[in-house]
Amino acid sequence: MSDPGTPTFDQLRIFLTVVDEGSFASAARRLNRAVSVVSYGIANLEAQLGIVLFDREGTRRPRLTEAGRSVLAEARTVAGGIDGLKAKVKGLLDGLEAEVHLAVDVMLPARRLGQVLRAFAATYPTVTLRLHVEALGAVAGHVLSGTAIVGVSGPLASGIDGLEAASVGSVAMVPVAAPDHPLARYEQIPSGAGREHVQLVLTDRSPLTDGRDFAVVSSRTWRLADLGAKHQLLREGIGWGNMPLPLIEPDLVAGTLKRLVMPDDPGGMYRFSGIWRRDRPPGPAASWLIREFVDRALGDVDLAGARDL
Repeated sequence: MSDPGTPTFDQLRIFLTVVDEGSFASAARRLNRAVSVVSYGIANLEAQLGIVLFDREGTRRPRLTEAGRSVLAEARTVAGGIDGLKAKVKGLLDGLEAEVHLAVDVMLPARRLGQVLRAFAATYPTVTLRLHVEALGAVAGHVLSGTAIVGVSGPLASGIDGLEAASVGSVAMVPVAAPDHPLARYEQIPSGAGREHVQLVLTDRSPLTDGRDFAVVSSRTWRLADLGAKHQLLREGIGWGNMPLPLIEPDLVAGTLKRLVMPDDPGGMYRFSGIWRRDRPPGPAASWLIREFVDRALGDVDLAGARDL
């Protein structure tokens, strides 16, 4: 038996239109072609493939044969791929990026990130996104090195030479510990008590933060590069530490963590900046990401009396 021929995209489009419209005449109207042209296109496709796609006997409306039903899914996949290819090329011709690398601070609330990226996927379906989630100076490091074209960094990025920045909101950081931790048992925590216990501190390997500490009170510290690990160790009662409020709110409700009212470390607002290199301005899709983070931050409200971290 000979191998099937290779159908053209136009033949596949005619086939899919007949299926969607339910008749040759309706397909012809949608395609703005004569019925004879549509019928001829289907006949040629059947000849190319060596199978009958429609049962035309005893009915005014063509019905897919078993072979036609088998081919339908593959035809839709091919047509979808061609449409995606055309959309991507059009975007490239219009200056749209094929891929965007985004670096975000691990403190950025997951809900905010998810909302922005969901909207991005709907707005730029042809643009591939690469996401890097980092701590502290590693976000700015990605942007400075060119690994990421844009980033959402914590306050560390402010004033770094070569970076442009736009305010994109903040998150409240609060000190917490497990309910059986000694600090959580105080009715009123005395000043300096935090220095007597292990403080869990988030850190990273970026040279931008080498030798620098942020909101560190205790001389006894465990340093972790992973926020999830810090969260789990806090729940285990190993130490105390500052955490983004949206992340640990379920723990406060469930009682697995307790918020600490500490005179010398009350927490504060951790502010985010959308950043990009001054000599490498972002393209349309990356610029849209920054604007979206800015717009969604407009409703952010600081905790009463909270200081900037």
